[in-house]
Amino acid sequence: MDQGAAWIKAMSCAARQGRGRLRRLMTLTPPLVLDLADEAATAALAARLATRMRPGDALLLEGPLGAGKSAFARAFLRAASGDPALEVPSPTFTLVQSYDLPAGPAFHFDLWRLDGPEGLEELGWEEAREGISLIEWPDRLGALRPADALVITLAPGATETSRIATLTGWPGRLQGCAP
Repeated sequence: MDQGAAWIKAMSCAARQGRGRLRRLMTLTPPLVLDLADEAATAALAARLATRMRPGDALLLEGPLGAGKSAFARAFLRAASGDPALEVPSPTFTLVQSYDLPAGPAFHFDLWRLDGPEGLEELGWEEAREGISLIEWPDRLGALRPADALVITLAPGATETSRIATLTGWPGRLQGCAP
């Protein structure tokens, strides 16, 4: 399904669900769909987005296992820090890693091992929301999912190394993100 068809389907669904949801969707811009040829293209997108993040922003990374969520987060944090050699371990076991960036604190969450939002308070969720948050497996957030977040859905592309990135949210802030 192409970008336009997906947008029309979302609007139709919202209309059936009620005016409030339709009104919210009408204020959003259509999703931005990008073909990323390889990990370098994914890293370049992450670097472009890193320049747009500010304290209080959340970036939700969705997609199946192996879609490139951790690689995206690693490239984002390296670009945002200005240090291409920054060590960025996966937070799969620690659940959260924190970073001191020039723009302020950043928190990288991997919620794969959580069943829901219980336990987020112990991970410093409230503090993290004041900084920049990158969240893998955001479906585990439940009602704590930030409504104003940028959602990046990564999916396998036509080749083993390519990905399709669908960006939704952030009306007016994604200009220039396409290569």
